[in-house]
Amino acid sequence: MAPVLPLLGLTASVAVALLLAIAGIDKLRYRALLPGVIANYRLLPEVLVAPAAALLPVVELLVAVGLLAGIAPPPPLAAVILLAPLAAIALLLVFAGAMAINIGRGRRHIDCGCGHAGLRQSLGWGQVLRNVALAAALLPALLPGRAALGMADAAMAMAAGVALYLLLLMASALGALAASAPGRS
Repeated sequence: MAPVLPLLGLTASVAVALLLAIAGIDKLRYRALLPGVIANYRLLPEVLVAPAAALLPVVELLVAVGLLAGIAPPPPLAAVILLAPLAAIALLLVFAGAMAINIGRGRRHIDCGCGHAGLRQSLGWGQVLRNVALAAALLPALLPGRAALGMADAAMAMAAGVALYLLLLMASALGALAASAPGRS
């Protein structure tokens, strides 16, 4: 039986990689909307909104690729691959912090920018907790030992990562649908 922490680290890496990849692709698809979403947070000076909107989807995609590349890194890249989980943790915590600041300001009504454009979601503590939990779930990805996983264990962890991503996607869609239900203000 494989050690639990490398399994958890790989599971979280796959789930967060899928989350960031889809988010990055969505932000590129709807790039005209992204500056408005970022500006609505009221955390950046206006002059930095456009550069942040241009960089964010690229950063999300690069971190996603780094997380997936870390599944089986070639020896010269093994040390560099640790940057992907660190970058993913930082991104998740920045997103959680931006949401928490706006919730604290009483600005729950703004779109979080974390779902598909067709499923707008207002800010909520659930999203903050989700991002913090995902950041914490990535901590085992920083530990050595993933290379010691056998093929069956790695495949199981990858399948669990896909399942976790799908659960996150479903929860996000249900939250957006509930928020947009008739009669809700």
